[in-house]
Formats: sequence, C-alpha cells, structure tokens
Amino acid sequence: MPQIEMVRTFVEYHLAIARRVWDSIDQISDEQFLQDDAYSRGSIRNLMVHLASTDRRWLAGLKSDPDTGHLDPEQYPTRGSARAAFEQVAADLADYAAALTNTDLNRNPATIPAPRWTVLLHLVNHGTDHRATVLEKLHRCGAPTFPQDFIIWLWEQKK
Repeated sequence: MPQIEMVRTFVEYHLAIARRVWDSIDQISDEQFLQDDAYSRGSIRNLMVHLASTDRRWLAGLKSDPDTGHLDPEQYPTRGSARAAFEQVAADLADYAAALTNTDLNRNPATIPAPRWTVLLHLVNHGTDHRATVLEKLHRCGAPTFPQDFIIWLWEQKK
C-alpha cells in the first residue's frame, strides 16, 4: 500500500472513532458532559474541544496558514455546539488528507520542522490518548463504550 493510502486510512480511523465517541457522549446528561475533574483537561467537553482544537491548529500549520489559536471550551456550552466544532475540523482534515500526494507527505510545511506524514500520525496518536480518557469517563457515566483499536476498526471496514 502506498504511503498516502496508509496515512489517509489512519486519518479516516481517527475521525471515525471520534464520531463513535461523540455517539456515546449523546447518551449522557448535559451535567455529565460538563462535569469537571482534575485529570487531563477536565470535563468530557473540555477534552473533546481540545481534540478539535489541536487538530485545527496542526492543520493550519500543515497548510502553512497562520496559527488559529486554541478553541476555548467555554465557547461550546452544549454537546451540539462542541460536536459542530469537531465536525467542521473533521471535514477540513478529511479534505486536506484527500488532496495530499506522496510527495506532499514527505515535505516539511514552512513552519514545521518535520514531514507532513509525521504530523498527521501525531494527530491520530494524540487523539487515541485523549479518547481513551473520554471513554473511561463515559464508562463511569454509564454510557456505552467500545475498543478503539486501529486493527479492530480496520477489520470492521472489511465486513
């Protein structure tokens, strides 16, 4: 499989699993969504906005666009508003990955001292880390959870 197909597959996985997490988030109350704790970024809302924010900022860097800054979780008081922010970033990231070539993947963006493929795989890895935290919090809230293993997701795509 060419490198571009592998990277696109990882980006597709990253976005698909995040959407499954959002589906689980829909099973909890607004209070549970906003409930703060001392671990990581705090609430489920804060973690999910952080994920969208991180993807958005790195995507700006990949495109050599100006830094967009962090999204403020307080600006997303509901699940709907936070998910809408995620979906906008997800669409932008999917479009970006779809337009890349193998040559693009191996070039460094103007403001990042590493090839694009390393940044894209970082986003996937970063997402896995924070989604694991969200899934644990969702489990404590009684919401449905699932394994987020890449290989399981990949096998499910072949069914």
